[in-house]
Amino acid sequence: MNDGFNAKLSMLDLVAVREGGTVADALAIALRTAQHVEALGFGRYWVAEHHNMPGIASSATAVMVGHLAGGTRRIRVGSGGIMLPNHAPLVVAEAFGTLAELYPGRIDLGLGRAPGTDQLTMRALRRDRPETEEDFPREVAELQRLLREPEAGQRVVAMPGAGTNVPIWLLGSSLFSARLAAERGLPYAFASHFAPRMLLQALALYRKEFRASDVLSEPYVAIGVPMIAAPSDEEAQYLASSTYQRVLGILRGDRRRLQAPVDNYLAQLHPQERDAIGDFLGAAVIGGPDTVREGLQELAQATGADELMLVSDVFDPDLRLRSLSIAAEVHQLLAA
Repeated sequence: MNDGFNAKLSMLDLVAVREGGTVADALAIALRTAQHVEALGFGRYWVAEHHNMPGIASSATAVMVGHLAGGTRRIRVGSGGIMLPNHAPLVVAEAFGTLAELYPGRIDLGLGRAPGTDQLTMRALRRDRPETEEDFPREVAELQRLLREPEAGQRVVAMPGAGTNVPIWLLGSSLFSARLAAERGLPYAFASHFAPRMLLQALALYRKEFRASDVLSEPYVAIGVPMIAAPSDEEAQYLASSTYQRVLGILRGDRRRLQAPVDNYLAQLHPQERDAIGDFLGAAVIGGPDTVREGLQELAQATGADELMLVSDVFDPDLRLRSLSIAAEVHQLLAA
């Protein structure tokens, strides 16, 4: 747990498809962004598994991880996360084992237990395989076993995968994964970029119940932070209207591509809609350099997070890079 401000910066990318753009554009923007934040000194770059969503292009997450790792040199690249109920652990072990052999010491495997999609698509992914609460811990254990050195007489071996010891993270927005990560001695990432309500409670539980393991001697936490920075608070709020539109679409069940910013967008909404967006983005840091500095500092102090994993959905790719540069400059000042 960090005292003061020692939190590292990382990034989670939803690989947004922009209105008027293509999937190919989104993939190219993601690589360019990964290269940019690597140059800024970010520690890791994760992409998330979602399915059947017109505005998100990271459904083939392992493929995306390989693409990003191949286009960068040092930054860790991984999943934030792979939705394990959608996959057989052996398939995940082989995919990420292959990535680990291609890019040694640079691959992370974050695991979630949500479907990452709607019920109809979930059935298409799982072929009606029922999922119970007990399945996720069992499948995590199976994946851990497949990524370790094979035991004597082990009949099913991930090849590639066995012996790569790809670092596993557990992801969550409730107490379930916090408790499991503590029990297994694994690093924990909280999805406060879209579900911040139980953030402090989950982190407290994780730290209280943490048991040291052969991969981690003390608790290690990353938190998702929606972040949009600009030279002024006013411009940052204008750019953030793309995120506000995306959030309102999620809440309404009307998912679209990332939309261009709109002047005074929040002022046009019903107060209940503004409140709902505010709840969704409760951990957001949006503003000019001073506002971003205060926001990151407050989050780090309140949570003791080891890493702040930024989510920055800015419509204009160049302004997105600028946003991340401002965040890096602020972070450097805080760390100093």
